[in-house]
Amino acid sequence: MTSSFSRWACVLGLLTSAACSDDPPDDVDPVDGGNVTDGGSSDAGGGGDAGGGGGPDATVAGATSLPFPTLHHLTVEWAFSGDANANGVVTVRYRVGGTNVWREALPLRRVAAGSNEGFSWTNRHSGSVFDLQPGTTYELELTLTDPDGGTTTRTTNATTRPLPVPMASAPIKAVTPATFASVAASAQPGDILQLGAGTYVGFDWSRSGTEGKPIVLRGTAGVVINGAINLFAQAYVHLEGLTVNGRIRFNGSKHMVIQRCTINASSTYGGDGIVTFTRAENAYIADNVVTGLTQWVEASLGASGDNLGEGIAVNGPGHVILHNRVTGFRDGISLLEDDEAVDQFSIDILNNDLTGNADDGIEADFCFHNCRIVRNRLTNNFIAVSSQPGLGGPTYFVRNAIYNAVHVAFKLYRGSTGDVLLHNTVVKHGDAFGIYAGRPVANLYARNNLFLGGPGGTFNGYSSGTGRVLHVPDLDVASSSLDHDGVGSTTDTVTGRLGATTFSNLQTLRTGTSEQHAVQVDLTVFANTVAYPAAPLTLYAKPDLRIRADSAAVNAGQPLPNINEGFAGQAPDLGAFEAGADLPVYGPR
Repeated sequence: MTSSFSRWACVLGLLTSAACSDDPPDDVDPVDGGNVTDGGSSDAGGGGDAGGGGGPDATVAGATSLPFPTLHHLTVEWAFSGDANANGVVTVRYRVGGTNVWREALPLRRVAAGSNEGFSWTNRHSGSVFDLQPGTTYELELTLTDPDGGTTTRTTNATTRPLPVPMASAPIKAVTPATFASVAASAQPGDILQLGAGTYVGFDWSRSGTEGKPIVLRGTAGVVINGAINLFAQAYVHLEGLTVNGRIRFNGSKHMVIQRCTINASSTYGGDGIVTFTRAENAYIADNVVTGLTQWVEASLGASGDNLGEGIAVNGPGHVILHNRVTGFRDGISLLEDDEAVDQFSIDILNNDLTGNADDGIEADFCFHNCRIVRNRLTNNFIAVSSQPGLGGPTYFVRNAIYNAVHVAFKLYRGSTGDVLLHNTVVKHGDAFGIYAGRPVANLYARNNLFLGGPGGTFNGYSSGTGRVLHVPDLDVASSSLDHDGVGSTTDTVTGRLGATTFSNLQTLRTGTSEQHAVQVDLTVFANTVAYPAAPLTLYAKPDLRIRADSAAVNAGQPLPNINEGFAGQAPDLGAFEAGADLPVYGPR
């Protein structure tokens, strides 16, 4: 076995005390758990079985796959059977192809076969490699270790998607409202249609580009399109710099690019902004301003509220949704739900700025696996992020900055399984981290978050809680792990419940639950003044949630490879930001 595996496996308690005699540090903890669904292929090679033994406790390694790489992340899946005692682990190392230096990634999460809400999945180890460079080939080394047998190492290569660009030396065809129809009818792969100033009517687009030769519809100053743009079952079409008073819909399309556009929703089209309602693949939706019709008033709040439209909604795998500003919808950014959800995996939702959405800011519902909700800013949303449900996981929520989530910050409902919460910051009315699911919340993993709440209330029939710091009564404690989180309430109490265990102060939280390293914080943890959102129906300004360098959140986190490397102190800081770090860019660049 590799030294990397030994360290992780000892921390997980998967090896004997003799094998762990080097005493690995207790501040290193991988994410272990996992997920499912099919897609993609791998050139992974096999390694020999280095483990002994057999029988039901030994792992039988199946196929590995890296389906639908995005610009910045790789999805890694390794099917297995056996391992009845659930102690198999897969560690991951990666490096840029042709270089010598390996880096560790998070171990894959282990997922047992299961089913929920009409969907099922098989046994998998599943996870992501984070924050990679576009258009770059990486070598991955995957080591599956099971003390009962089946240990093997595989290496494989995968290439992230490149940033989508027009064809080099592409022909540029000038277009006016009067000539648009005729020029569009003859558009060829590689063409750039440069729309001149004027008002255009909505249109159905029925011509595709090819890989390396997209058809580009590019707006200039003064271009306005009144109506809907529909692209059904097309490929390699770019929409750039357009102002659309209506909707963009790309049902069934592949390799769509929608960037630097302004979309003003219309009730004529259901109040939606940018959507696909059938399976699409590999869309790149970036740097857009998407504005809806929903008002930030009490009657708008919740699933049954007076709200309208999806700001950005996708279905299918491989989509990248980043640096958009989305305001005033039912749901700001959304996946599809129930029987409409198809192959919703390997999806990136990154660096978006979401405000005033009356149900969910980000609705990652029915994510099959490896949806990555990272570095988003969510201010004044009824529910900040939703996983209702995660279908085995992992569904990653990493370094999101959440302020004034009225009802809950994380809606892990309908039997959600496999959610991973790392380095999020939450300041909200009522319970800081409350989940009122009524069904088990399983295989939840949380590390290094900041959760702050205070006195609560009721809004359009929904309670925000009473000021508890952690309240997840339906938590499946046996499959879940929460630790190294900062918690606080303006009530100056530390109360709540995890599973069947209640706690009434920091000490009983630490001794009675998995939160053995929790710390207590209050609003003075922040470097700048952050007010308690006492009136949630206020459209608060977006606060700076970076922490003070001398606060209790500094050096209180747990090292997580590929997530918080490069921290300045003795250990990572809690929350979305290291003390003294620059803020990320949220919304259009």
